[in-house]
This record gives sequence, C-alpha cells and structure tokens, in this order.
Amino acid sequence: MKKTTHTFSKKYSVGASAKTDHGGMGGKNGADADAPLFHQDHGRPVTRRDFLAQGFTAGMGAVVGGSVLSMLASSGKAHAGLSADLEALKAGCGIATQGAGKIPFIVFDLAGGANVAGSNVLIGGRGGQMDFLSTQGYSRQGLPGDMIPSIANPATGLSDFINTELGLAFHADSAFLRGIQDKFAVGNRANVNGAVIPARSENDTGNNPHNPMYGINRAGSDGSLLTLIGSRNSDSGGSSMAPAALIDPGKRPTKVDRPSDVTGLVDTGDLVGLLNQEDAVSVMESVQRISDMKLDRVSTRISEDENVKELVRCGYVKSADIADRFGDPTTLNPELDPDIVGENGIFTQEEFDGDREFQKTASVMKLVINGFAGAGTIAMGGYDYHTGNRSAGEVRDLRAGRCMGAVLEYAARVGVPLMMYVVSDGSVASNGMIDDSENGRGKGVWTGDNSSTAASFFMVYNPNGTPQLIGGTPEEQAVSQQIGYMRRDGSVETSATPAANNVNLLVETVILNYLALHGEQGQMRTLFPQTGLGNAALMDSLTAFEPIVNGVIGA
Repeated sequence: MKKTTHTFSKKYSVGASAKTDHGGMGGKNGADADAPLFHQDHGRPVTRRDFLAQGFTAGMGAVVGGSVLSMLASSGKAHAGLSADLEALKAGCGIATQGAGKIPFIVFDLAGGANVAGSNVLIGGRGGQMDFLSTQGYSRQGLPGDMIPSIANPATGLSDFINTELGLAFHADSAFLRGIQDKFAVGNRANVNGAVIPARSENDTGNNPHNPMYGINRAGSDGSLLTLIGSRNSDSGGSSMAPAALIDPGKRPTKVDRPSDVTGLVDTGDLVGLLNQEDAVSVMESVQRISDMKLDRVSTRISEDENVKELVRCGYVKSADIADRFGDPTTLNPELDPDIVGENGIFTQEEFDGDREFQKTASVMKLVINGFAGAGTIAMGGYDYHTGNRSAGEVRDLRAGRCMGAVLEYAARVGVPLMMYVVSDGSVASNGMIDDSENGRGKGVWTGDNSSTAASFFMVYNPNGTPQLIGGTPEEQAVSQQIGYMRRDGSVETSATPAANNVNLLVETVILNYLALHGEQGQMRTLFPQTGLGNAALMDSLTAFEPIVNGVIGA
C-alpha cells in the first residue's frame, strides 16, 4: 500500500497550552503529563497498580532477554575482541556474546485504559481500516463529526483526517502519531509498517494477562546479558499480568528503571578504572593464561578435579570478556550514547534530564536494540484519563508517542529490525461533549471506561525495506493489517477473531506474528501445544506480515 500523508488543518498545535479549563486533574487544564488523575466515579487508589494507572506514581522500564548481535551497535562503540586463544574458550564456557539473533521486541504497557481506536489508530469494519464506521461510532471513540476519517476534502477527493505515512493508518491528529513524528526521522519512516488488533479487555485492572514477554522468550528471544527484565517487581515485569501458562519462574524479570540500573548490570572491577580498557583486558588475559598453566600442573585431589578446574578457567575467561565488552562505559550507558542524548541525539540533554519517561525509554531501548537483552516492557502510568476533559489524555498520549518514536528512531540508527507492541487494560469512550481547549484540540471528552472500544497495535521496523503485508491484492492486505474488526457503533466485534474477546489469545496472536516475522509461524503449535488459535488456516488469517528475516537476523 502506498504511504500517504494528508495535512490536518485544525488550529491546534503540538504542545500548545490550554485556554479553557475542563477540570478533572492536577496541573493547568491537563497540560502536565505527570499530574495525577482524579475521578469522581473511582474509589481512592489502594494498590500500587491503582496509583500507577491514575498517575500518582511513575511507571518503570523493563527489558526481556534476547535479540541481535551486540556488535551491530554503532560502529564507534564496538569492542576490540579477546585474543584468539580466549575467544576459542568462550563457547565451551557458555559465554553468550551475540544473543539469539532474534528481532528485538519492546512493549509499551499503558496502565489505566488508554484510547487506541479511532482517535489514534483507525479501526474499521470487515474490510479493514478504511471500511469506515458510523459517525456515532467515531464519536464514541472521541472524534466529532467534523473530524471523522470518512469526510473527503472536495478539493482533493481525499480525507484530511487519515495519515498512512507509517503504513498503518492513524487519525491525522492522533497524539500518538504526532509524538512518533516528533522523534522518528522522516527519512526512516518508509521502513516501518504496522497492524492493529481490535480486542476487548477489562478496564483498570492488572489482572488482564496482556504481557507477552515469556512467550516471546519461548519463541527464541534471548540476550547476551539478560533473559528477562521488568519495570515492576511482578511476575510479568510490567503493569499487566503475563498469561499463567507462559510464566517460567526461573526467568522472572528484574527491574530496569533508569540509566544507573543499566550500568549497574555489569561490574568490570577496579582494574578498568586503573588502566585503560585495552590494557585491562590484556592483564586479565595474561592472568587467565598463567592460571591455566598452573592448573595443568596440580591436582585438587577430589573426584571432580576436571570440573573444578573448568569452573576456574571459565571464571577468568568471563572476567576478561566482561572487561573487553563492557569496560568502555559508553557501551551500556544510554546517557553517554550520542545517538540517544545530545546535540544530534534523539533526546536533547534538557529533555532527557527533565522527563523520567524518556530516561526509562532510553534505558530499555539501549539494552534491547543493541542485543544485550531481547525484549523490553516500558510501563507508563496515568492512562486512566477519563477525567471530564480531553486534554489530559492528549498530553499523555503525545508523550507516549514520543517514546514510541524514540524507540523506532533508535532501531533505525543502529540498523536493526524491531517489533514494537502497544497495549492497555481496557479503554475509554466519549459521550460526544467537546473539549475546545488547545490541548483538548476540539475532540470528544473522555467520560468513562469502556472495554468494548479497546484495541492493541504493533509496529514493525525493517532496515532493509518496508515490511510487506500478506495478500496479493490491496483488499487482502487491508484485511491482514487489521486483525479483526469493529461494529459500526465503534465497539469490538467479539466473534471476529479468537483474540477479540480473550486476552490470553490476544497474547498468542502477538507471539504468532513475532514468529511470522522470522518465517517461523509453523512452529507455533510446537512451541505452544495448548494454543487456542486453531488450525493453520486460522493462524494464517491472524498473521499480518511476510517474514523480514530468515530465522535470525543476518541469515
């Protein structure tokens, strides 16, 4: 499908301050993305998840193991490599330096029930995103009658409210889209595409098993440093739960929340501080060789003599390898990566210092996209934003979009593929009342939770070209891009797909699409014998894209 951009010509601008107060939250007219949300129809927050959803506490960053060669990071940061004799010992010692070679995977877990359908990503009927809903259906999804995508501009015959620049069709004034565009360079946008999944889930609860991390790991994702890391001290590492059948207690996530969490993952010891990195590695290599020679001359006089010696040998090899790969502090620290922070970085120093969500996003994407970890969860709080205005949601969605755009842009700069998944627990709906403040942008006020308008979506970046939708005709591709559909009234058709009314099967659908990007969708039933996605023909109908790698990156 040809990517097109149509200009949205409303009077509102990105980041403008509000002129009218519709109340409902702290900060002037909802302009503060960190201000807590107050609801007349909710009880006081009790659990940590309640505080996160309503913005009383910040979300944290998360990462999961496995992806691509660490060497694929920016060329100026590549390590020199150990001497040949020690390199030969690494494989025998089980020291992973390349991850599993799978596509990096990052989840945005928006706690509280964010809007996806209509006002952000367009969702239509059986024919796909452009099979338009009714005016009432779009109103329910926060769009007034003069901003619905079915309206054509008489001068062009096209809609001013549809933007397909990223492949997936967004509303032209989507806050997610505006945020992505703010961070994702124009020249890289041709290499991205996406798909949307209309699927209901319960509102305002962490009991939705939305998090696919364990399943992505079972599909082959694994990193050179980490298996699973999460933003919260929970079994999933995010705000939402992981499906119980997928949880592996041995891979429970560890929290990553900020740059210091990232740099604290590896201790290179005092030697790297006393010497430069190259000299420190040389010393450690020499220590290993001397130790090896001594071990050959002695006996421990225990039955496991050879096993003990092997453990000692591998300990020295591992120390030398850690100093070689991580002795340079810029290897792990996102704040010292010029592609992330600085004059030519994705974030300016001022932006990075002033926003914890940006610091969190940078920390996760640094690990995942460089192959130190294979997948990551970025949990963001404050998305229970039915506060009697529209401005609160727009400000939060804009910041989430900037974080999404940063992740896509960093993948482009490093030169690796990426699958990015956006999910929330439940959703919101509008009664048609309009917020005319500048942050409200003339759109419908979010007046309550509504699980029937919920949806998730994923974006795929491919450095080798635009990800191709499955289908031989534009009509078939349109159906592939929207996995399921909505009724004309703007609610999910719960019988459209197995995922539409079952969050566990929504997670399986995401995992199936991850496998398909590697050309491995045929392994779904082998890896997940109890899958509820049906036979091969049904699974094919739930798959959006042709493969972008052959099993692993670079194969």
